[in-house]
Amino acid sequence: MTPLYDAIRAFSAQGPVRLHIPGHKGKPLPIPELTGAAALDVTELGPTGDLFHGGEPFDSAQRLWAEDFSMDCCQFLTGGSTLGLHTALALCCRPGDRVLIDRGCHRAVYNALALLDLEPVYLPRPWWEEERLTSTISPESVEKALTEHPEIKTVCITSPSYCGLLCDVKEISHMVHRNGGRLIVDGAHGAHLPFLGVDAFAGADVVVCSAHKTLPALGQSSLLFANGFEPEQVRRMTSVYGSSSPSYPMMISMDGARDWMEGEGKLLYRRTAERTAALRERFPSLQEGALDPTRLTLNAVDGPALARALEARGLWPEMEDGGHVVLILTGMDSGEDLDRLERGLEEVPELLGRCPPIPAPPMPERVLSPREALFARTERLPLEGCAGRVSAVQLAPYPPGVPVVAPGERITEKELAYLREIGYNNHEVSVIL
Repeated sequence: MTPLYDAIRAFSAQGPVRLHIPGHKGKPLPIPELTGAAALDVTELGPTGDLFHGGEPFDSAQRLWAEDFSMDCCQFLTGGSTLGLHTALALCCRPGDRVLIDRGCHRAVYNALALLDLEPVYLPRPWWEEERLTSTISPESVEKALTEHPEIKTVCITSPSYCGLLCDVKEISHMVHRNGGRLIVDGAHGAHLPFLGVDAFAGADVVVCSAHKTLPALGQSSLLFANGFEPEQVRRMTSVYGSSSPSYPMMISMDGARDWMEGEGKLLYRRTAERTAALRERFPSLQEGALDPTRLTLNAVDGPALARALEARGLWPEMEDGGHVVLILTGMDSGEDLDRLERGLEEVPELLGRCPPIPAPPMPERVLSPREALFARTERLPLEGCAGRVSAVQLAPYPPGVPVVAPGERITEKELAYLREIGYNNHEVSVIL
């Protein structure tokens, strides 16, 4: 079932004279490869619906997603998971609230802290020395933090991580709900998991997923799922941060991606999961812990060197760090694609294996609130000349976009040494005057 796609296709088939936006009027675009999308690129009309006002065909299209995720409601997002995270925190918090934030959260969360004037209490991720990675947020650490800060009523964590590690969301939700709070899960990399039978988000109050990251959906196509909120409340808050002209091709692509995952896609994804498991067995990779069954995180003697070697063979990874290369495998990867990957890895055995020890990320000193840092007067300095200064920006290697230094935190030699170690290459930084 594809309610949104069906409605827009039916409208387009009537041959309407489009005396409204968008300017292409549904006719062929100058870029030939985009021509097919023009007919489906419409605006808010009676037959096409209105994302932010409810009604058909959006109610049916979003309800199908909500059912697949066992959530009360779903909201389509055309501004990526960034839009979803800003909306989620706005739904759960009031300005000035203190919130418990996974230090491994995406930079969008840090921006939301400043925009909403929230007071963060950071939850550091334990360093997993054997794997040279940060591990997962544990239920015990959440319980301890809430015991120390019982006034906190919103907790935001990331699961799965870029490397595919899954937190115990269900158990964490018990800790949060026991304290009368709400749990937000940045599940940007987990839109495929419920279709594979992975119970990744049970107990969460708000979940944000990027359909475009792991499903056959257009870039920036994302989803917000919520329990315990009225759909109108979710629509209204999303409209505060989202475009008033949401992209119909993006939303239609999510309609189609869900339908595909309920049918052929689920089988193809399971085949990819089987190949991923086989690749993990053949090549040094992350295998311990609760893992996304289709995320392949390779252990590398030198992560950048392995990534460049794969690129030279026409194999383009998602990201690398000093000791890992992360590959996002999906149901759209053909058997031939995965065969090419396997052959490529066979050719570089010297680059696979454990890297030298990597230090754990530092926890910088906080000097200003996120909001104070955002609106402070600044100057630009070479990164190496910033020791002792307070950062006005996030020092966040991207991907994964997790800040080493957040706005308002002091940059010391310890942070500079860590950034050098991981190969951070931003040469100038905005610091506060």
